[in-house]
Amino acid sequence: MIRGWYTGASGMAAQQVRLDAISNNLANVDTDGYKRETAVHKAFAQLLLRRINDDGQYLHPLGSGDMAPVIGKLGTGVETNELFVEFQQGALKQTENDFDLALDGRGFLCVRTPDGERYTRNGGFILGKEGYLETKDGYPVLGENGPIRIKANNFQVDAQGKIWVNRSWADDDPTRLVGREQNEWEDTFHMDTLKLVDFKRDRYLAKQGSSLYASTEESGEARVASAGQGPKVIQGFVEASNVNPVTEMVRMIEVNRAYEANQKTIQSHDGMLGKLINEVVRV
Repeated sequence: MIRGWYTGASGMAAQQVRLDAISNNLANVDTDGYKRETAVHKAFAQLLLRRINDDGQYLHPLGSGDMAPVIGKLGTGVETNELFVEFQQGALKQTENDFDLALDGRGFLCVRTPDGERYTRNGGFILGKEGYLETKDGYPVLGENGPIRIKANNFQVDAQGKIWVNRSWADDDPTRLVGREQNEWEDTFHMDTLKLVDFKRDRYLAKQGSSLYASTEESGEARVASAGQGPKVIQGFVEASNVNPVTEMVRMIEVNRAYEANQKTIQSHDGMLGKLINEVVRV
């Protein structure tokens, strides 16, 4: 009966972690670029139950055998293994804001923070006071040549992440141009390219808050996407959260019922133990 307490308590603790993950998902259902979390659990080692009345060994031509056969297994509880981030593509929302950039496909944008380079799928950017493209928290967005400096209504971003500026600004500050390369847009020149990266095992990225991720030893270092191999960049759009509110609400109901079932298990074991102490032992 004491073992039943610990088994039920471990189940309640596991369901609490699931509930926290679901609550976080629902709280960020409208956060651009947010990726839903799923709590992954694993069972403790199971115990084998044997019939002890037939204890011993018997001999046969090929060796010996156990006379106490296994009659079943006894679970000893569950524990949280990890919080798994699902990086499935979210829906694209049109904003008609030139500073908004959405990624269609696997990969991340890079930003510079006081703690080093971080990675995000949230492309809702703004123009900073010093003319740099920044996140809403003030972190500069990185291109292949460093922070990206632009002006309002004077730049375009193509599907490969190349940033093109108009002729007037290019002539004013030619040192910022990668080359006098022109594209199909009239009177524009290539200034820089968004730094798009990917990871060998992105599921092991560490969440840093504010839609930012940090690389870990398990995820591997960031790998800059080669030309044509990275995600498609779409200007004037943002990627919505991949959280489905209906699915999360259903899972929340499942968690509540599982939590209550574990709670009733502990109450039942407590009642049986009380009966054993107050009635059986007294006799």
